[in-house]
Amino acid sequence: MRRLVHYIATTLDGFIAGPDGADPTGPTGFWPIPEEYIDHLVAEYPETLPGHAREALSVTAEGTHFDTVLEGRRSYEVGLAAGITDAYSHLRHLVFSRTMTESPDPAVELVADDPVATVRRLKQQEGKDIWLLGGAELAGSLYAEIDMLILKVGPLTIANGIPLFSRKAAFDPRTWSLTDHTVLKSGAVFLTYTRAAD
Repeated sequence: MRRLVHYIATTLDGFIAGPDGADPTGPTGFWPIPEEYIDHLVAEYPETLPGHAREALSVTAEGTHFDTVLEGRRSYEVGLAAGITDAYSHLRHLVFSRTMTESPDPAVELVADDPVATVRRLKQQEGKDIWLLGGAELAGSLYAEIDMLILKVGPLTIANGIPLFSRKAAFDPRTWSLTDHTVLKSGAVFLTYTRAAD
């Protein structure tokens, strides 16, 4: 069965973006991206690079982890603000929203249904794992469905911002087993955790 994998960048203090929700790696962002970090993404997670980055880096590798990406409306709108209607045209791209009535891109599937029910259906289908990109609201609503966490931990703190999971998520302690890790010289750490049996 396919797994739901929350593959996300986070600060040391658990934030995925600043308080404004803007792209922290963008031109006005606070999150530096060293060359070795990009090299690691290209080598290990090429399918998670957005289309414009894949093109700029001449990345054609299909990738072995994911064939589907899930995104909340607010995260999706970060790309829209930059004029990108489908950052992941090489993947099946689902955007969860109850307010958007029409997809800005024919390849992007808008989903107004319950995220949990949708993910349970997706898990039953054939294919690679399902990448939960974010944001915090969607991650919070899918918290109980997450089978694996891949945290790209940056060597920085910001003290306030958008947390890994929405503060609206219910209190629900879970145990995770560390199954892989990669430490880069720049200080970034890739941590892979598999959900422990309940």
